[in-house]
Amino acid sequence: MTAVAALCRGFLLGLSTTEFTGLDGFLEVLDKREDPATRERGLLTVSNHVCVLDDPLIWGALPLRYALNPENHRWGLGSYDLCFTNKPLSMFFSLGQVLPTHRSAYSQHGGLFQPTITQAIRLLSRGPFLPPNNAPQPPRLPVRSPDLADPFTNGHLTFSTNGTDSFPAPSAYLNRRHSWVHIFPEGMIHQKEDRTMRYFKWGVSRLILESEPCPDIVPVWVEGPDQVMHETREFPRFLPRPGKNVSITFGNVLDGEKAFGDLRRRWQQMRAIEEGKSGPMEVGVLNDVLKYSDEAVRLREECTLRVRAAVLDVRRTRGHPDEDPKGGLAATYAIEGGKGEGRKADGSITREA
Repeated sequence: MTAVAALCRGFLLGLSTTEFTGLDGFLEVLDKREDPATRERGLLTVSNHVCVLDDPLIWGALPLRYALNPENHRWGLGSYDLCFTNKPLSMFFSLGQVLPTHRSAYSQHGGLFQPTITQAIRLLSRGPFLPPNNAPQPPRLPVRSPDLADPFTNGHLTFSTNGTDSFPAPSAYLNRRHSWVHIFPEGMIHQKEDRTMRYFKWGVSRLILESEPCPDIVPVWVEGPDQVMHETREFPRFLPRPGKNVSITFGNVLDGEKAFGDLRRRWQQMRAIEEGKSGPMEVGVLNDVLKYSDEAVRLREECTLRVRAAVLDVRRTRGHPDEDPKGGLAATYAIEGGKGEGRKADGSITREA
């Protein structure tokens, strides 16, 4: 993490024209969280997604001393089919605190109820979360498997994303309790000249509604990485373009209980009713009612729209006009034309990432 952070910081400060806004306040938030033993809640950062290099590039904004302390650095969600296809990649991204995440377009194991979301919820909560004594043992992995089984135990500190693979479970470690998780709720790269966002997917609502206690939330707005790695770039596509203007704006920290407390109370009432019927459920584990009922869907939709509004508030400080109020609705994006990647009918460019 230190090596990658050094590269990103060197690129931002040495090869780009970079502006950091609100960084001092964000560093104060991190400084208060330096000792895991004194943390009282997790930290969730949420931002727009404009470039394949957004993460880790935007964390080059942090002085290098923060990269020397992985216990106080972000956990991210990375595409299983891009970042975890073989052992070297799996090791690289796992050591970079990235969780293997299935995308529904490429895997039947995708969606907001996959085990990786459970891990993220538990990272934001007060751990450690250990499997029960009667938990099934992880599969024996072939040498060529891309999975990374925990080398020190017989599956005690691992989790599976699909029932057959095995990855280290960070939420099983005491020093990972109340961690920092970053998420791009758009779920894909979205590049558009007017710098509007796509709708947010509902996975972010699970992190807010189900973590215990509710995490602090910092909305972030990024501009410029889309020019560093624009989707229309030509050869050599793999090289980031220097000399671009990059701005990273950190919003004020939101007290999760104040901003989302009413929604969380409704969620907790639902959960209490279901646990009264079937018994206690582990953190991040849901039954069908809590997954699919009309009230659960409404809560996730309301929560997600509030998160998006918080990011829009930071966007507004950059001088951008308010976007169409319908912009946060999934139905609005029928105008993009088709579900594939690339340039859309509305002039935007999207890519799964």
